[in-house]
Amino acid sequence: MEGRWVLHFDMDAFFASVEQLTRPTLRGRPVLVGGLGGRGVVAGASYESRVFGARSAMPMHQARRMVGPAAVVLPPRGVVYGVASSKVLDTVRAMVPVLEQLSFDEAFGEPAELAGADADDVRVFCEELRARVRAETGLVASVGAGSGKQLAKIASGLAKPDGIRVVRREEEQALLAGLPVRRLWGIGPVAEERLHRLGVDTVGALAALNASEVADILGATVGPALHLLARGVDDRPVAERLSAKQISAESTFATDLNTLDQLREATGPIGEHAHARLMRDGRGARTVTVKLKRSDMSTLTRSATLPYATADPATLIGTAHRLLLDPVEIGPVRLLGVGFSGLSDVLQESLFPDLEQTLEASVGLQAGPVAAVNEPADVAWRIGDDVTHSRFGHGWVQGAGHGVMTARFETRASGPGQAHTLALDSPEVARANPVDSLDWPEYVAAMAEAE
Repeated sequence: MEGRWVLHFDMDAFFASVEQLTRPTLRGRPVLVGGLGGRGVVAGASYESRVFGARSAMPMHQARRMVGPAAVVLPPRGVVYGVASSKVLDTVRAMVPVLEQLSFDEAFGEPAELAGADADDVRVFCEELRARVRAETGLVASVGAGSGKQLAKIASGLAKPDGIRVVRREEEQALLAGLPVRRLWGIGPVAEERLHRLGVDTVGALAALNASEVADILGATVGPALHLLARGVDDRPVAERLSAKQISAESTFATDLNTLDQLREATGPIGEHAHARLMRDGRGARTVTVKLKRSDMSTLTRSATLPYATADPATLIGTAHRLLLDPVEIGPVRLLGVGFSGLSDVLQESLFPDLEQTLEASVGLQAGPVAAVNEPADVAWRIGDDVTHSRFGHGWVQGAGHGVMTARFETRASGPGQAHTLALDSPEVARANPVDSLDWPEYVAAMAEAE
């Protein structure tokens, strides 16, 4: 459409930024959010940690080594990110009513009032949008604008951190031509390798091919669409998206797994990848499913349903571990998958998830009974836990051991707070709702009423 402007709105280092927002002491410090175990994966890295080379999807042990002793490592708080995301997107919708939300922290919009506008007017609109989000939430976003989704998304990447990039019509072709071909929407590692073998390394080189060449390389279905994008032709509409019903990850092994220990070892990273996708989606899950494909190609599935939807990785991946079957009994396993379903928006997570494991279970072909899950809960305080104190208010645990815990009492609205060392069994300390760290009581109450 002539004169069309699509915006791509993308929050900067969202998970880590929310931690710094709600825990003001962390502002300006290198924060890593993700799994704390030996096989943990980084879900989010603040810009202070990115200067050391840390990034999302990296093994946590590698990121910690890069950042060094200054790193602050925290477990994800999906419920907090979900509420923060809702407030951000509600603020954006006040100016851009129709949003195509891609994840917790990014969305497309096509404001009707920008149709036919010049680039300077688009920049003014984007500045006002970013200013509103910062004023309403305290969080920072980057915004890209272009004639279609592809260019808008590329532009927001160029705008980061904390910026705006408006791609004018006359600069579109030059901008696209110099980009690595992998930057094109829909080009994955397999297609990238295929193109590289033929000497097609940039988007411009792909655009220079003729239609039949692209179809031969990338297929008759996908090829023509990617060829249009490479040439800057992108008329895909911006529309509200239907939510996925299940989020999963799976892996086929080069050598069949023959022991339960091998399966348990593989479940961690696969579950972490599925959880990372769940975090990007912005919802919690109530049902966990494990898929086991045996060497004879038959498939077994086992599912467990929790009494609440959660985004807590320890609860979800711990449930997956409990659903595994021993290859000694079922035969060698060539593929393992972990899936999360029963997806819903979450306002409050269980404060004692280990006490509330699987209540309902369904089992697939030839699978045995679900393993017992009424194991004693570890209710010890962990780094990152939210607490409330009868005198000091809301805070979070910075460390615990030898019968004491150190908690810093602060929220988004309080500014940096004081740290106090307390007995682990102090009657003045209780577990708190993590959402309270946002200090948006009226907004949270309105969300609860809307559900």
